[in-house]
Amino acid sequence: MQKKLLFIDFEFSMPDANVYRKGFYPEIIEAGIVAVEQGTIIEKYSSYVIPTAFPKLTSRCKRFLDISQQQVEEGVPLADLVHLLAKLNQSKQDKIITWGNMDMKVLRHNCEQASLHFPLQGIFVDLSMEYKQFFGDRNQTGLWKAVEEYGKEGTGKHHRALDDALTTYHIYNLVEKDKKYMEKSEPPTIGDLVDFSKLLDQMA
Repeated sequence: MQKKLLFIDFEFSMPDANVYRKGFYPEIIEAGIVAVEQGTIIEKYSSYVIPTAFPKLTSRCKRFLDISQQQVEEGVPLADLVHLLAKLNQSKQDKIITWGNMDMKVLRHNCEQASLHFPLQGIFVDLSMEYKQFFGDRNQTGLWKAVEEYGKEGTGKHHRALDDALTTYHIYNLVEKDKKYMEKSEPPTIGDLVDFSKLLDQMA
């Protein structure tokens, strides 16, 4: 079976600032998925997801994500999203690629709360950590800041799940290209590292 790359991004519900909501936890309210095989996008998925534990979105959430109550109420149940993810990821050799680790944490917790089986079984890749390690950054970089550092632009609109998933795919390709370039580059010789003319002048 051909190894598949799944680029996943979720947007979550959030509480209002400084307002305590007993037992609150973030729920997936929008999902964006990009499935890739042999360098070709074979499927794109975008949908709002109906929250159930805390169905009414807070003002902060609607404002931050530019999302409406009606949009999420017209979305799909979490069970449908879980079913789709299981259908897309049927091999342990597939790569599940996200920017940061919150997407998988929230998905796992939402599945537990809804008594649903966690649908993913592939190799999990936090691309933000790979990016950080590859470039030696001290701090973790935001998704769209990372693509700007490449001199590129994000796809569509930030904090739209499918657009963020496509932007993650874009950065993945840029990082993989850089990795291959670094692997092909020959290690520098001592002559590349030391300016012998200056060294001899100092010794004279």
